[in-house]
Amino acid sequence: MDNLYYILNDKGEPVTCDDVLIWGEWFETHDRTVKKTHINGVEISTVFLGLDHNFGSGAPLLYETMVFNDYDSNLIFRYATREEALHGHKVTVKKLIEESEESQQKINPE
Repeated sequence: MDNLYYILNDKGEPVTCDDVLIWGEWFETHDRTVKKTHINGVEISTVFLGLDHNFGSGAPLLYETMVFNDYDSNLIFRYATREEALHGHKVTVKKLIEESEESQQKINPE
């Protein structure tokens, strides 16, 4: 099985880390935030996970976008690269804005 632990190098690129103690120290002391957006009380958060959430089966899934709100926290999307994660964050924000506008139109029809 491939290594499951990753850290970001000085260029912000993921690299494997064979030593779990070094990984743990890095994980606790580095900001892993890629992007955060707040819309009407909803937080969209994209982060570097530091662990391969594909668990060695294919391309490592190292980034994650989650949606946090009062009624649904099941929206989770995972990505292999930072570029995919940034794109996924943007798409998620756009979708939530569109859904918010649609629900407002249902409440306040013109």
